[in-house]
Formats: sequence, structure tokens, C-alpha cells
Amino acid sequence: MSELQDPEIFRTVLDILQTGVCVVDRTGKILFWNQGAERVTGHKRHEVVGRGCRDNILIHCNDQGCVACNAACPISHTLQEGKPQDAKMQLRHKEGHPVHVRMLISPIRDAHNSIIGLVESFDESKFTSEWDRDLSTLSSHGCMDEISGVPNHDFTQFHLTENLTSFARYRLPFGVIAIQIDRLEHFRANYGRPAGDAVLRVVAQTMKNAFRPTDFVGRWVDDQFLVILVNCGDHGVQKTWERIQKIVTCAGLRWWSDELLVTISMGYSTAQANDTIESLLNRVQDSLKQASEKRAAAAAVGSQPSPGSAQV
Repeated sequence: MSELQDPEIFRTVLDILQTGVCVVDRTGKILFWNQGAERVTGHKRHEVVGRGCRDNILIHCNDQGCVACNAACPISHTLQEGKPQDAKMQLRHKEGHPVHVRMLISPIRDAHNSIIGLVESFDESKFTSEWDRDLSTLSSHGCMDEISGVPNHDFTQFHLTENLTSFARYRLPFGVIAIQIDRLEHFRANYGRPAGDAVLRVVAQTMKNAFRPTDFVGRWVDDQFLVILVNCGDHGVQKTWERIQKIVTCAGLRWWSDELLVTISMGYSTAQANDTIESLLNRVQDSLKQASEKRAAAAAVGSQPSPGSAQV
């Protein structure tokens, strides 16, 4: 028998693929986890094989937020319908941020055509990879914030000035979203500065994955990021703001044995005639302040976060 006909060869080929491959049985227990899955999610094989999907090792999310392990779960749906599914999803990386993937879920059948398990194949969004390459170039020129991994304050201000100049001369619309991490000092005081830095990185990575490659995410002040939405008017900025609130619910951060509850507040505005950087940012910060106050008021009465805030 040719070596290439040895069944073990096919398992080896699956294992070395850079595309993520995961096999689960009918109960959702993970039976196979290849090198590609490790690369995309950060979870090593020994951390996931033998565990179930309901352990929330891999949280599947779509643009409506996280999908629970019920009939809406893509695994449950494929088991019930018996048909392959192809969807754009998010998986929670081991470090806490969402990873945008295209996922194909297919049933595995035995000789009697009964479903005995599922195979999931997935890979990172092409846009995410391209953005990472761009950031690598900026890093070599001293434009990056070392802690969060996104452009630093000076380069963010330079980018903001460029967009405002283009708007003044050509009326090319753009919007700005301010994203503030609530209670960052609380995390530093209770868990140490490394925990605060980890929170910054999770939020920054979440934002990098959430926006278009043409948009810009940079660190503005200690607990705040600025997002510049290129070629985006009032309606587009509003829709993006609403979408981001749903996306960030797929993120999370475990620090040692604790699951850190991180919330963010967001404010936004669009460029207007005769704007300066100061006037534009004043409107953004006013919007952010209102969102933070609403979130604080909601938290005081035990409510869910209000519009303008989201859990990470």
C-alpha cells in the first residue's frame, strides 16, 4: 500500500493545515483540534480536546451578539437540519478578543447516513490579516502604542488632522467614535498594572477586528481610544455605533481565576462645516459623557448597560 493511502496520513494533513479544523460529536464534545485552530483561536489542543462546547471554550457570535448553546447555536442548528452552514462568525480568542472568521459547519454521517458528529472549518477574515500587516509597518516607524498595540496618540492626532483637512477642502465626510474603558483604575488598583494593560489590549484588539480596514483605531488618552470612520456620514456613524455595541459583547477577559467584567462607553460625532479638532472632539466627548452617565445610572439600579455602553 502506498504511504499516501495510509489513513493516518490524512489525519496528519488535517492537523498541519493553517485553516482551523474542529471535530465534535453529537453532544458537542471536541474530538479533534488542529494546528490551524490553535493559530486562529490561541487555544492549544490539550486545552480543548475532550471538553464540550457548553464550556464556552469557543463562543460563537454573529452580528447580533453572542449565540447561546440552544437551537440558535450553529452546531445545534446543523445537527437538527442535517445541512452544511456557511456563515461569518466571531470566535473568542484565548486572550479575550473576538476573531472574525468565515466558518463552514458540516455534518459527519456514518454508513447508515446517520449524523454522528460535525466538522467545523474556519479561518481569519482577510481584512484582519491585512490590518495586522499595516500595523507592523507603523510599529517600525515609532507610531504604535506598545501597550495596546494600536497607533499612539501622536499618530492618531496626525490622522485626525489629515481627515479634517480633507473634509474642509473636499467635503469628504468622516466620523469619530470615542471608546472609553470604564473603571480602568479599578482594575489596576485591585489586580495590578499588568491586568489593566491586559484590559487595554483586549479592548484594542476587539476594536481592530470590529471596524473596516479603511477605518482607523488609535489610542487617545490612558483609558480611551478614538476610531476615525472614513467616508462615513451621520447615518453611517450611527449604524456603526449601534453595531459595535453588539459586537463587543463577544469579548471577555479571564485574569487568573477571575472573570473580569469590563464595560466600555462610546460617544460619537461627525465632521461639520468650520470644525476644528477641538470643536469636533468636544462634541464627541459630550456624547461620551452622556453615555457614561447613563451607564452609571443604569448600574446603580441594577439595570443592563444603557445605549452607548457595552460589556467587553
